[in-house]
Amino acid sequence: MPPSIQRMKTLFCRAIVAFAACMPLPAMAAPTLLRPAQVFDGVDATAHPGWQVLVDGDRIVAVGTNLPVPAGAKVIDLPGATLMPGMIEGHGHLFLHPYNETPWDDQVLHEPLALRTARAVAQARATLLAGFTTERDLGTEGAGFADVGLRDAIAQAIVPGPRMLVATRAIVARGAYGPKGFEPGVPIPQGAEEVSGIDEIVRAVRGQIAAGADVVKLYADYHYQRGEPSRPTLTLAEMTAAVAAAHDAGRPVAVHAVTAEGMRRAIAAGVDTIEHGDEGTPELFRAMHDKGIAYCATLAASDAIARYRGWNGQGTPPAAVTEAVHAFHLAMTAGTPLCMGGDVGVFAHGTNAREMEQMQAAGLPPAQVLIAATSGNARFFGLRDKLGSVKPGLLADLIAVAGDPTRDAAAVRHVVMVMKGGTVITAPRD
Repeated sequence: MPPSIQRMKTLFCRAIVAFAACMPLPAMAAPTLLRPAQVFDGVDATAHPGWQVLVDGDRIVAVGTNLPVPAGAKVIDLPGATLMPGMIEGHGHLFLHPYNETPWDDQVLHEPLALRTARAVAQARATLLAGFTTERDLGTEGAGFADVGLRDAIAQAIVPGPRMLVATRAIVARGAYGPKGFEPGVPIPQGAEEVSGIDEIVRAVRGQIAAGADVVKLYADYHYQRGEPSRPTLTLAEMTAAVAAAHDAGRPVAVHAVTAEGMRRAIAAGVDTIEHGDEGTPELFRAMHDKGIAYCATLAASDAIARYRGWNGQGTPPAAVTEAVHAFHLAMTAGTPLCMGGDVGVFAHGTNAREMEQMQAAGLPPAQVLIAATSGNARFFGLRDKLGSVKPGLLADLIAVAGDPTRDAAAVRHVVMVMKGGTVITAPRD
């Protein structure tokens, strides 16, 4: 290179460096000090009166009493409120809405994808404002891979909503899901991906992961025809192969299992969580305990469906409600790890606390309900190094609720502040 050109290049580089040095640095968000009446840390069964929490950036940096106020810090006083971790919905379907509004078949067959996606965006916002800053979404029910786009839009702050772990299409045995009731042999859009045999289920697992699935959802049982009881559908060999493929890719496996045999196969296959479990036995719940498999009872879904069918919540509950509560009692007795997940979408998004109320009504102490919805779900979903507790170093996903939810879990319905990643989404007015 000629000396004149080299000199010009050197002078140009120096000018760029000098210009950059004069540019103002982007303004850093001021620290935030939260001063509630007490803190429930997601781990201890009792709240801590007088504790405060300091947030800097997207992290919790200090927790304790009488924390010093850093220069320039914003102080948010939350008198009479309990500060706690943002809750984690363990079983939701943001692309569904309550069945008493539109039956499941009609949502899958007749609602356009654009309409379902727009509704899911609104439902994600409602979920966040209800204090659920994370959701494990277990299947789009006919909306393809739209949950991947919604998850990414939320992560990029295009739309508001909870952090999402998505299962995309879910996987069912061929002929065992729905919608049903049409001319035999005519292809009908399905609410999940159909498979038959080991090769097909492994291909489906890998395909869904390639499309963006964070978790793999299997259906161990279902009913082949309307009016029939649920029966095992996937074989043990199929589920074992699916679990191996998912775990090789670092993805956990959630399994819909209502029947005792479906649960037995899921446990033997080494899944991570079992959903529903209505026909679970003491032996099965003990096996889940021994293997560390978490149980998501979805009591609120059974309750909601019974009400849609005419039960008013009074008198003798329908058999499905009684069966679900009985299974939950067996799981508690066995010490089975308890996930908090309501199958939201069967009932309205934003009313996720309904499952927590049902768990408490079934006999789980309110503080244990809160633990299930925070540090418990964080542990089961591989998030405890980021979320689920009020602890320095974790992400500042925090909510404040009026009253004391460790005495009555229903207090979580009264959200007065939501913070996600250090950003205040909603807070009391000065």
